Amino acid sequence: MQRTEFHYDLPPELIAQHPLPGRSDSRLLCLDGATGRITHRQFPDLLELLQPDDLLVFNNTRVIPARLWGQKETGGRLEILVERVTGSHEALAHIRCSKSPRPGTTLCLSALEGEPPGPYRLVVTGREDDLFRLSSEGGPAMAEILQAIGHMPLPPYIQRGDEGADRERYQTVFAERDGAVAAPTAGLHFNEELLAKLETRGIQRVMVTLHVGAGTFRPVRADNIADHVMHAEYVEVGAAVCESVRAARARGGRVVAVGTTAVRALEAASQGSGRIEPFCGDTRIFIYPGYRFRSVDALLTNFHLPESSLLMLVSAFAGKGHIMEAYRQAIEARYRFFSYGDAMFMTPDPAAQEVL
Repeated sequence: MQRTEFHYDLPPELIAQHPLPGRSDSRLLCLDGATGRITHRQFPDLLELLQPDDLLVFNNTRVIPARLWGQKETGGRLEILVERVTGSHEALAHIRCSKSPRPGTTLCLSALEGEPPGPYRLVVTGREDDLFRLSSEGGPAMAEILQAIGHMPLPPYIQRGDEGADRERYQTVFAERDGAVAAPTAGLHFNEELLAKLETRGIQRVMVTLHVGAGTFRPVRADNIADHVMHAEYVEVGAAVCESVRAARARGGRVVAVGTTAVRALEAASQGSGRIEPFCGDTRIFIYPGYRFRSVDALLTNFHLPESSLLMLVSAFAGKGHIMEAYRQAIEARYRFFSYGDAMFMTPDPAAQEVL
């Protein structure tokens, strides 16, 4: 399949720049993957779409304040986006500046873009592909630096700097495992009240961990999508999650993934025998049309960028034709798109998972 088959034109004004006042105020487009039927609802209606035997799978990753500003000792300004904290004083990061820093370069950090440097310093110790290895050895721990002067890493399509409210709103209410540099955005719609109502209805939930990397915003550049190489992201799927998935299916319930990151975690844990098993490590799983899903029966997600790997994932699940029509209707109905935007609930199209 060609990358251009997943293109659509989005009016820029439909890209949500701020969250709505309430987490669950969003709209919910519902897609029946088997028939292509589309209905338009509000997010709290999710309660009516779920049954007591269903199992919700959330991603409990927590977004770290991964964006830093600063300059080289020679004065050249730079922006750092920490991709992964690899040790108490070490990290891998993207660095944007006029000239790539060499190993041994000291980076002087600022609390705000354009401000003079403060006391925090990092040293470039090497490279791993497109990422720079950074060290704060001899100074505060990396986590301390990020908490002191780091900024929330809002996606590139949000055309503003981060604000105080983003520390809370670009974070799920159930986030607990530090490590992501992008939010698992389907989970942003849940507040404590909605979670309590789900529990009252007897709908069980479990947590997986997938630390979302900056590569989630990287476009697919290969013309033939099968040639695309996914970025690596760290995943943990525990034994209790695997048992809950098997139990839900045994009682006739559905495994409902909250977000594409939960899908990737569950499917990464199902790659060996085809049966979900505990998994801990990096995954580069790339899901596109023709993929046979092993552990996911329904999906709640936000809207995704044109020609992105995540748009290909949802197309694999609910059918490319159905997805592209749903996006067309969402644009026509003025849905809000991307991280702070509205949501979709979809069930699978069995025909979409036939091997191409």
